[in-house]
Amino acid sequence: MKQILVLLLFSFLLIGCRKDKVDATTTQTLQSSINDMTASLNTLKQVKFNEALYIIKTFGVEADGDINELKALGKLINGNKVPEIFSLADQVAQKNGIDWSSTGPPSLGEMNIFGNVLAKEADPNDISASSLNVVTTPIAVDSVLGPKSLQIVPRLLDATGKPIAFTGAGLEAILEVFSNGTKILNAKNLMQDNNFKGFNLKFSALPSQKIIDNKIDITVSVKTTKKTFKMSKIGVTVNPKALLMPVGNPADNPANQNPTTTVTPTENPTDPQATTPAVAPPADPKASVSKFLNNLNAQNLKGAYETSDNPNWGSFDNFSNPTSGFGGVKNITVKNISAPKTTSNSSSVNATYDVTDKNGKTTALLVTFGLKNVNGEWKISSYKIN
Repeated sequence: MKQILVLLLFSFLLIGCRKDKVDATTTQTLQSSINDMTASLNTLKQVKFNEALYIIKTFGVEADGDINELKALGKLINGNKVPEIFSLADQVAQKNGIDWSSTGPPSLGEMNIFGNVLAKEADPNDISASSLNVVTTPIAVDSVLGPKSLQIVPRLLDATGKPIAFTGAGLEAILEVFSNGTKILNAKNLMQDNNFKGFNLKFSALPSQKIIDNKIDITVSVKTTKKTFKMSKIGVTVNPKALLMPVGNPADNPANQNPTTTVTPTENPTDPQATTPAVAPPADPKASVSKFLNNLNAQNLKGAYETSDNPNWGSFDNFSNPTSGFGGVKNITVKNISAPKTTSNSSSVNATYDVTDKNGKTTALLVTFGLKNVNGEWKISSYKIN
């Protein structure tokens, strides 16, 4: 009887010693505390808990190598309990665009952040592939700036070059962006199947001063259980007008030193009765371009549209679209408008100006306006960003 009581007491002591929160004092205490926390969960929750730790370790910390990643993970989750770790994993997944949630069914197979897990027959990450292919496509095309993003999609291929069909994996996909040998950007994502949407590389995330000859080199790697597949694309063209511009001093802006070339509002843009300013018809093509930019700066899109006869801009709805048209313009500061090159029925005017969108991003543009004479009035008929 005494032996039974001693065993029961010893069992209670063991249970009482189990940790319910992360202890990241050392790698050993980290693993021990996580094991204790895992043991307190039912089978389904254990799988989801391991997935949550994998999501945080892979995408929530910045470190090179498994040991450094574990140390960074420990610092991040030290003292956290199971619900807090699930909440953090949800935040990391949402921030990185990963289709995963702590409340969903298990979706990543058997995850173990401490490694040393051999491939098993049912391991969803043990994928037999021969190569990796990467396709890049310019997207988010703006009528003012051109394409603002690059979609980068990797695909695992078989020996014949055809995409492999798989689901339920948790493959770590890494994007690295270089220019002239210098790494500019690094990103991670989770490849769960071969319909993976890839990476959306926004040009506004690339500093213009680090991009050489408007080209970047892209390397994508995808890690399966047994092998890491990697592919690089060299000399991918970027849109220089959509790159991140260095912050400047407004006092150094030539437009602020030459008031004759600064666009000023011509009317109250909040006035529902606002119309094109009542001025005489422009005497020359340069005046038409100036009037167009004045109206854009005043956010009088109707007035700006009426100075044009450009079939490429289509209807006023297309012209004023905040995503693909001029509706996203907040203000414009003109630096220079050149003298027109004019014949009896056509003209060409170059304008240099800074355009600021409603997100506060400023881009310097050099635009060639084509104009035509319509019943004695010069109308903008073409628009080319140089």
